[in-house]
Amino acid sequence: MHTNLSANIYQTGDSSVFKLDTTLIEKPKAQQVLLKQTAIGVNYIDTYFRSGLYPIDLPATLGDEAVGTIEQVGEGVTEFSVGQRVAYSAAKGAYTQYRLIDINEIVPVPDGIDDTAIATSLLRGMTVEYLFCRLHTLTPDDTILIHAAAGGVGQIACQWARSIGATVIGTVGSNEKAQLAKNIGCDYVINYREQNFVKAVDDITHGQKVDVVYDGVGKETFMQSLDCLRVRGLMVSFGNASGKPDPFDVLELSKKGSLFLTRPTLYHYTRNRQEILESAARYLNMLERGHINIQVGPSFALTDVAKAHDYLEQRTTIGSPVLIP
Repeated sequence: MHTNLSANIYQTGDSSVFKLDTTLIEKPKAQQVLLKQTAIGVNYIDTYFRSGLYPIDLPATLGDEAVGTIEQVGEGVTEFSVGQRVAYSAAKGAYTQYRLIDINEIVPVPDGIDDTAIATSLLRGMTVEYLFCRLHTLTPDDTILIHAAAGGVGQIACQWARSIGATVIGTVGSNEKAQLAKNIGCDYVINYREQNFVKAVDDITHGQKVDVVYDGVGKETFMQSLDCLRVRGLMVSFGNASGKPDPFDVLELSKKGSLFLTRPTLYHYTRNRQEILESAARYLNMLERGHINIQVGPSFALTDVAKAHDYLEQRTTIGSPVLIP
């Protein structure tokens, strides 16, 4: 058995609700591995569960993604071995030193990629993978608009699109973020606080507009984004950072040019083991080849998880924090 430290919540509220618990971890069962975690991602959605904004069964161990090394394997495990580095992106219960986890939740990690970069980006990287490689196959001929280009998903998307050769227009909310977006691959950057992004897109494209809009913002940008699309263009609404879009008349799609609209989720693009493995592998390959660089925020000890949440909620810095068990 291993002595294990985990950060748990027994009630919702501010960051002070975290409690540190020490328990014993049993041996892995069939089709499980015992994972010694080396880096744990802290995502903004974790603060929603902690605060009670999103419902969660209590007590709870938060966190969805992490990287670690396999300590033990259970009966019937042949795909993984002791000492192998692995990661996961959607298995709740990450804020812990050790964890038992089903092998269907984990993916192999190639050498040469920093644990913290993977722990803070795998979920977002797999999101961009399905957006660019399977929902719509992005090509060098495409001109696209990416909202929140300096955000977590936006940074990966801009770099990935640049590697493909697509023309990238990004929106941001500050001059600092505008410079970052330019550095990571945006051909054109629009500060939506200073410019009307619909007019700016029209000017940039000389009235041709864009082939695809990738909108993770939602309510504040949705309707205007439709006006940025060329005839038969594609609107990809994949997030709701500003709230869910208002209901609208579907006939607007025909009025604005026989537009296509989709509201996808990663879950529906990783419905089986093969899709999970392939999605993760494509993203990790982009990291390994240096096409995408991840700006990681500061590291916090697992015992300082409250400080990590406080840092994240300030929303004044770029780069997600990481917990080191």
